[in-house]
Amino acid sequence: MAVLEHLTSQQAIDLENKYGAHNYHPLPVVLSRGEGVYVWDAEGKKYYDFLSAYSAVNQGHCHPKIVGAMVDQARTLTLTSRAFYNDMLGIYEKYVTTTFGFDKLLPMNTGAEAVETALKICRRWAYQKKGIPENQAKIIVCKNNFHGRTTTIISFSNDPVARENYGPYTEGFIKIEYDNLQALESALIANPDVAGFLVEPIQGEAGVYVPSEGYLTAARELCEQHNVLFIADEVQTGIARTGKLLAVDHEDVKPDILILGKALSGGAYPVSAVLANDEIMDVITPGSHGSTFGGNPVAAAVGIAALEVVKEEQLAENAMELGEVFREELNKFIPSCDLVLKVRGKGLLNAIVINDTEDSSTAWDICMALRDNGLLAKPTHGNIIRFAPPLVMNHEQMMDCISIIKKTLQEFEK
Repeated sequence: MAVLEHLTSQQAIDLENKYGAHNYHPLPVVLSRGEGVYVWDAEGKKYYDFLSAYSAVNQGHCHPKIVGAMVDQARTLTLTSRAFYNDMLGIYEKYVTTTFGFDKLLPMNTGAEAVETALKICRRWAYQKKGIPENQAKIIVCKNNFHGRTTTIISFSNDPVARENYGPYTEGFIKIEYDNLQALESALIANPDVAGFLVEPIQGEAGVYVPSEGYLTAARELCEQHNVLFIADEVQTGIARTGKLLAVDHEDVKPDILILGKALSGGAYPVSAVLANDEIMDVITPGSHGSTFGGNPVAAAVGIAALEVVKEEQLAENAMELGEVFREELNKFIPSCDLVLKVRGKGLLNAIVINDTEDSSTAWDICMALRDNGLLAKPTHGNIIRFAPPLVMNHEQMMDCISIIKKTLQEFEK
């Protein structure tokens, strides 16, 4: 570690380029420390983090309560596997199920694992409870989704970069337009063997697409009418990011299956979970699914602490308030700036759409300039810049960040 602490940014980048697989295209900044809403690079320059590790760090970098829970548990017991009971898992399961109002929790590690788990639960329910013939169950998904990058998940993605040269693909999925109730109803009517509808309450990776008001409520009702499970992927939108504990809470929608990850650990440790009530979760039996690390004592301690921080510090309320400030200030600015077409979002999950084509470098160049001005963000889908700071941000910090964003955009207007 002593050697690594003295690496320059370029040395760190060179090491990754030489010894690491090139499956990411990071912004050229090397981070070495984080606290709250701030991160510092290898040379000591300070930045506002406006990505929050894709909403994993909602509680802020290195939150002392979460880190403390992790360290204390790591000194006591780290892993037993599920071959034995441990004295933290049940406490964690009770806390999370009570918090979100479900009977059961199935613990996993990453968001993609949790999505895969939800798909397996849904299919098993379809065969054992709904009576769909074996191997005939279909799951409806939305175009432009992002649920992870496993082989099954990319099978129902329409992102060519994620899919190219990874076939053959897993069958059993029906793709429809997002925020299109007629498309959902038509797919349900035309396919009696549909088991579930998997949806992001807001499509984050696609560019922070917020659906029409009432979409989630109506989609939930359609699923009920057709005896289809409504599966909400809240890996990115959950845990207070959008101004409510869950994004579906904006419409008081209760999913049949809830998928959580990212901020469930505050970014301190890989923790994810799938929640459902007994009549759905009881299709999972010993040996039918599992994970060596899923439900380990450290994850349990971290997960409890992370949710406690959200409640104690009223992070959902803060995200709602500051999100409104962000969009209001940007909407006042946009008419004077030809570079930005619109700002959209909910809570502190927002994006601006740059007035250029998806294959242009403009959004990337703006993010590079934002970096130079002390704020870190990243483009998605070419001409969209996502803004998602830690939810511990205060009003003064938000106004400072808005000033940086406006100043940077004005530099590109010249």
